Amino acid sequence: MNMQPTNKQNPFHSNNRYRRIILASACACIFSLPSFAADTLVYKYRSKSGVPSFSDVEPQGVEYKLVKVGCFACNVSSMVNWYKTPLNTKAFASIIEEMAFTYNVEPALIRAIIHAESHFKERALSKVGAQGLMQLMPATAKELGVKDSFVAKQNIQGGTKHLAKLFKKYRGNIELVAAAYNAGEGAVKRYGGVPPYAETKTYVERVQILHMRYRRS
Repeated sequence: MNMQPTNKQNPFHSNNRYRRIILASACACIFSLPSFAADTLVYKYRSKSGVPSFSDVEPQGVEYKLVKVGCFACNVSSMVNWYKTPLNTKAFASIIEEMAFTYNVEPALIRAIIHAESHFKERALSKVGAQGLMQLMPATAKELGVKDSFVAKQNIQGGTKHLAKLFKKYRGNIELVAAAYNAGEGAVKRYGGVPPYAETKTYVERVQILHMRYRRS
């Protein structure tokens, strides 16, 4: 078939058409990001043909960037077996121990919250703006003295400081501490306990499982 341009054809070269197609595909991927489940990690990478691509499966053999992540333990329909899912007892160990001692918070609880919130992803960013390992909202981070939530030590320090406050307020009741960490202290007060939100109830249950398992590890 003769593909030579004629006077009636679009003056743009075919390469330019391909670029427009690729750009449109990339935009479509970006706009579809919110459709990922609440606990889904979303990876951005370039395919072999150079097209920006997104996946909820960690790409192999290519450079990628974690661009979206929500609360790892909040997805009500998650198929993860929380009694058997692998624990991470080594990541950020010295920081966790230091902050646990500083704020008198059990290391197992800090690790359970990090696991539940971000699955130990330093660059975790939720679609509502929560950041880092312990998923601090910008306003909360500012109140806690955190300047950069993507710096592990700052994030864990801020998150642990917040946990210490909740632990004191709820007199060591882990169920209420987890509920307040997820849904806010106002919601816990409003309902006189764990709010009846499916996500929060699921989160609280899974944090308790992780806490128990990290205690025993």
